Amino acid sequence: MERDAVIALDAMGGENMPQAAVEGAIKAHLAGTRVVLVGDEGVLRPELARLGGLDLEIVHASDVISMDENATDVRRRRDSSVMVGMRLVKDGRAHACVSMGHSGATMAAALLVLGRISGVDRPAILANVPTSNGFLALLDAGANADCRPEWLQQFALMGSAYVERVWGVQRPKVGLMSIGEEPHKGNELTRAAHVLLAETSGLDFYGNVEGRDLFSGVVDVVVTDGFTGNVILKLAEGEARAIFGWVRAALESDLRSKIGGLLARPALRSLGARMDPAEYGAQPLLGVNGYAFIGHGSADARAVASAIRTAQGAVRSKALDQLVTALAEGQQPAPN
Repeated sequence: MERDAVIALDAMGGENMPQAAVEGAIKAHLAGTRVVLVGDEGVLRPELARLGGLDLEIVHASDVISMDENATDVRRRRDSSVMVGMRLVKDGRAHACVSMGHSGATMAAALLVLGRISGVDRPAILANVPTSNGFLALLDAGANADCRPEWLQQFALMGSAYVERVWGVQRPKVGLMSIGEEPHKGNELTRAAHVLLAETSGLDFYGNVEGRDLFSGVVDVVVTDGFTGNVILKLAEGEARAIFGWVRAALESDLRSKIGGLLARPALRSLGARMDPAEYGAQPLLGVNGYAFIGHGSADARAVASAIRTAQGAVRSKALDQLVTALAEGQQPAPN
């Protein structure tokens, strides 16, 4: 396979690093992606040797921003692994940067080093939400707790462009999260955003959607403020874990249930894999002038490898070019 994308991996940020990062990077390398490990070479080189001696490139970074530190520390800690990774993208030595560490620090580093795309006031995190017929893109998933209507318009344009280019969905339908389907329903933000989205050129705006619509597949993209989006995402993840736990307990409650559980196990495993965030590994930060991906702090090697694969897919599809074009064309009033 052609190694056409170089992914810089912050190998120090996250709970299970550097072991998970090195294992995941090896998996990705063997699958055809060139990975550059960013972190303390004195730690990473022995870990590589312990795991088989594969000679991956390492770019040394003497510092790491831990999960309990302030995201704004990136400004003064320029040799932290996430900052060094972003600079590799800025300097053209890598095509994308992936970090499973401090999400706020990753976003701050991306903004500081890569800057914003023209026409973007605030970047947004795009989250994958499983639906009845695939996945839905939810944004913002936590980057911006408070938003303005024009920011939601930018999220809609970026989300639609990303889903079309990377996921291959033709003319994605975009919904606005609200508390009712009618345009006048919702708070001041959603009412103003509805008017703006309805007038946005090139956007297939479905209208308002409610929480119960998320998993039905009626739209491909849902936009909301980062506070609401993050609550939705974590509620969905928590409920999925709880439901699987209830099902597991029910299937172990008596002999007949245990037999039924054995028969249902392949289907349940398939469903669990579809709902597992480790399947895609990391989420894109849309709106920065480069490819930056944020993963779960508790990521294991499988999640790291998936995150690298996700970043590679975005780079190969030239998603950034699509975002730039969509923003330029969409932030003009729709023709009457």
